[in-house]
Amino acid sequence: MLTKLSSATQEVIIGDEGPTVLIGERINPTGKKKMAAALLEGDMEVVRREAIAQVEAGADMLDVNVGVAGLDQAVMLPQAVQMVMEAVDVPLCLDSNNPAALAAGLKVYKGKALINSVTGEERSLGAILPLVKEYGTAVIALTMDDEGIPTDVEKRVAIARKIIERAASMGIPAEDVIVDCLTMTAATDHLAPGTTLEAIRRVKAELGVNLTVGASNVSFGLPDREVLNSVFLTLVIGAGVNCPIVDVAKVRPAVLAADLLLGRDEYSARYIRGFRQRQKALEEAPQQAGAPG
Repeated sequence: MLTKLSSATQEVIIGDEGPTVLIGERINPTGKKKMAAALLEGDMEVVRREAIAQVEAGADMLDVNVGVAGLDQAVMLPQAVQMVMEAVDVPLCLDSNNPAALAAGLKVYKGKALINSVTGEERSLGAILPLVKEYGTAVIALTMDDEGIPTDVEKRVAIARKIIERAASMGIPAEDVIVDCLTMTAATDHLAPGTTLEAIRRVKAELGVNLTVGASNVSFGLPDREVLNSVFLTLVIGAGVNCPIVDVAKVRPAVLAADLLLGRDEYSARYIRGFRQRQKALEEAPQQAGAPG
């Protein structure tokens, strides 16, 4: 089960045999006041900087979200997509719950994009899957429906199956549906991460599709979030997730370690290369700090 995504010049292949694909999450104004303010002013420089920084940190793809109250996403999303395409070469994940904004972004995108996202709600299925078919994209399928996010594994698996079957009925292949079993914070329910992990295992075993997850959701409201995020990420990768949406700079070492220990890094080449890159960055940091302004 290989999901192939592309920019104008690069292809990324998501699958169980290859390395974990990292989707950078930081082009998203949620909880970022400066980015939200810049987007409202039409300032795309912050988007450009985040795109470059994430790719330099090791992102294989970038999620692009411009969801700010009072902002016309149908106008702003294609502008953001254009800016990111000019700044970096990696494939993009267009992230919006606004079908008009997604269509506008897809019209300017060069390559095969990923849409984030569709749910099991009939309204969402009817609005998003036709875009997936028309533009030949892949799509992230969230395991939630009109009743919200299920607390039990069986319902999440059932919603994933429903979305995959509905997509198939429209000629969208299973490899172009990437399931997100949804992560809830452990702060309010210590059993929630385990439910997500079991749902991931079940979807992988029963449906065979590729999986993503927003790993940082698990630590909302808790201290030392980077530790929780990194540990949870290694657990979900072991369970079957192969293209998580993450803050790449903070979690990439843990992902490289997980890939190595799961037998996806021959001769430890990627792990050692990542280590050397971090050492070089640490050595250069004092020099940059002391350089004249």
